[in-house]
Amino acid sequence: MGSKTLGVLAILLAWANFGRAASDIQTFALSDTHDLVLVNVKADAVAYKGRRAVRITNDTQKDGFALLRGTDFEDGTIEGDVALKITTPPGVRMPGFFGIAFRARPDASRYELFYLRPGNSHADDQAMRNHSVQYVSEPDFDWYQLRRQWPWVYEAHAELQPETWMKVRIEVKGRSAMLYLNGSDQPSLVVDGLKGEDLRGGVALWGYQGEEAYFSNVRVTNSTPVPIKNGSDSTGTWQVKFSSDYGTYNGTLQLARDGRNVTGTWSGDLGAARPVSGTWRDGYVELRFDAEWQNEQASKPESVPAIVAGWIDGDSASGRMRVQDRADGRFTATRKP
Repeated sequence: MGSKTLGVLAILLAWANFGRAASDIQTFALSDTHDLVLVNVKADAVAYKGRRAVRITNDTQKDGFALLRGTDFEDGTIEGDVALKITTPPGVRMPGFFGIAFRARPDASRYELFYLRPGNSHADDQAMRNHSVQYVSEPDFDWYQLRRQWPWVYEAHAELQPETWMKVRIEVKGRSAMLYLNGSDQPSLVVDGLKGEDLRGGVALWGYQGEEAYFSNVRVTNSTPVPIKNGSDSTGTWQVKFSSDYGTYNGTLQLARDGRNVTGTWSGDLGAARPVSGTWRDGYVELRFDAEWQNEQASKPESVPAIVAGWIDGDSASGRMRVQDRADGRFTATRKP
């Protein structure tokens, strides 16, 4: 084959790859509402703070969003410019709730969401400041459940300003996602173990009552998905490593599943043959047992509730583990042959 023919083939291949790459990128200028499918929200094309944008408002008591038409997102990057104007009357505390949803069902019945709360960013209460950026997975894991069960894990402080354009970038890879703000190369929030049961879906603009949420220049870039799937079983013997803020603990989970119910035992650093109970949902497990915790001031171990929650992917598993008021961190597990 001659060099001229090889050159032609190289050009054709490059164009083919360019076409595939281009098809994986969707841009939404949002200078009008044509690309939006509205679910329980209103949208207007407006000029705000020097640029064309869409304004999302929600006058109902129902959850909803503006779905970006034609998006089918699994893994990749979502970028956009966002701003918020709070419209509640003076004296009514409203920190604002607006963000971008992904892997969303068209009827808003299920979706993952990163949202921002500019009104909390400069609060004089540190706990409120720590609620500036948050992750939720609707409808099963809202802010209340995640905050009470896993304090400070799914939310963080970030520098935010109301009525100011801010840049948002969301990177999603398998069961993990990161939120970046205003061009920073460091994420403001890291979620290792997305809670949603859908691995793909639409991208949507999300707003709340008592505010005007503005969105402009959204770009969705799809990447090759991580090869995972839901439905892995929990039954078996699992070697577990718990890496916590108090130290590292090892143990063995012996599990059996009957439908959604999981039973078994934990044996290892936190006690021997401790009864385990919990639930399974499409490969996601939440397990509980009473751990034996050795208190240096006590003559014998005390019994303390422990929770293990995460995803099973084939013969491996990972997620969060916590011994109540004692230790918190990540766990990894491998199923024994």
